[in-house]
Amino acid sequence: MTTDAGRPGPRNSITDVPGIRVGQAQRVGEGWLTGTTVVVPGPEGAFAGVDVRGGGPGTRETDLLDPRTQVERVHAVVLGGGSALGLAAADGVARRLLAAGVGHPVGGPGEVVPIVPAAILFDLGRGGVFGHHPDADLGAAAYDAASEEVRLGNAGAGTGARVGGLKGGVGTASYVLPDGSTVGAVVALNAVGSCVDPATGEVYAARHCLPGDLPDLVRPDAAEVEQARAAGAGQATNPTPLATTIGVIATDLTLTKAQCAKVAGIGHDGLARAISPVHTMYDGDTLFTLATGARAAPDDAAFHGLLEAAAGCVTRAVARALLAAETTTTPWGTMRSFRDAFPSALPR
Repeated sequence: MTTDAGRPGPRNSITDVPGIRVGQAQRVGEGWLTGTTVVVPGPEGAFAGVDVRGGGPGTRETDLLDPRTQVERVHAVVLGGGSALGLAAADGVARRLLAAGVGHPVGGPGEVVPIVPAAILFDLGRGGVFGHHPDADLGAAAYDAASEEVRLGNAGAGTGARVGGLKGGVGTASYVLPDGSTVGAVVALNAVGSCVDPATGEVYAARHCLPGDLPDLVRPDAAEVEQARAAGAGQATNPTPLATTIGVIATDLTLTKAQCAKVAGIGHDGLARAISPVHTMYDGDTLFTLATGARAAPDDAAFHGLLEAAAGCVTRAVARALLAAETTTTPWGTMRSFRDAFPSALPR
């Protein structure tokens, strides 16, 4: 990442953007391995955009984010497991918002419709029971847990995630621009492609990270790379399963819906630096952008800097998700973490 004179925020998290909170809930064991992550702006909501690049998306309310449509603000964004079934989690978030009187006004006091876009990834069956998926109750639990702390790795929407034969998970990162504005991203990493160079075991995104993002990494031992290759770890998954990486970018700048959509689109460049191949026909890769409007609208140069920083945050969030993920074993099988597959890559 080449943006000058900036730094990560104090938490290196999307919640470094003032007013943004993240809640996560998951179910593990007895056939379960799935979860939900919800990103919540303040009660006034946030301007929003979306960019869908994968060939197999599962989404809710994305048409509403088209700049040509009427509604300007959203009140939460839900990321979840469970494929299309997991979109039910957004209902629980919408009910919580309605009870709080938060939503798009359509009448008198309390007459609001919460706007809750959502995107899902495929993790069905990885806990052992195919039909287990996030529902409205899990979405409500994630909303209730919203705070400034974001658990990385095996949490929320990343609970059952898998990437290139390794365990996936949740990652986040932030960046404070020279003018004091902040941008951050949270992703649930679950891709057909790999985050690891199969020839060397090196993490693609590592070269784009900032000091403190990751532990110091070195090239893994050749023997570990060969063992991982034989086990299919660190390589694009074959035969190809259903997958999908999803995420949210947020900033405290004032942006239009069209600008939010542009930020989300550039965020996909961040995915492309971290995952290979990306945006396949078996991935539904989707990124949302939220703009809280706490700071003034950027000029052209500042908007360019925001775009660059946003893509960098996505790349760094992917790397942090990979390094935070923990090996998981269920009746479905074992998903080894990067740390366990390539232990020599980490400092002793």
